[in-house]
Amino acid sequence: MQFLVIARDGTDDDAVERRLQVRPSHLESIAPLVEEGTVLVGGAMLSASGDMIGSMLLVDFPDRAALDAWLEADPYVTGGVWKEIEVKPFRTAVGAWQPAG
Repeated sequence: MQFLVIARDGTDDDAVERRLQVRPSHLESIAPLVEEGTVLVGGAMLSASGDMIGSMLLVDFPDRAALDAWLEADPYVTGGVWKEIEVKPFRTAVGAWQPAG
């Protein structure tokens, strides 16, 4: 089941620095999910000045419970980077990267 995840970072004075400190752990932990096709696309949302202020991911998990379990353990959650997470069921319609099937 596909989901759109919109995760917003905190807005406190240390938010950008916190993200930068946790980012290597987040990228390392998410790499296997990208390789296995669970994370279809993801990246940072940017402010008008180009600072990272959150993330967008399109993911394919068996169900919402599996997605929630991953989110609870992700370094951006455990490290206090993502402060507000919105999850919406999603169905891919088009895209050059779209998985077959």
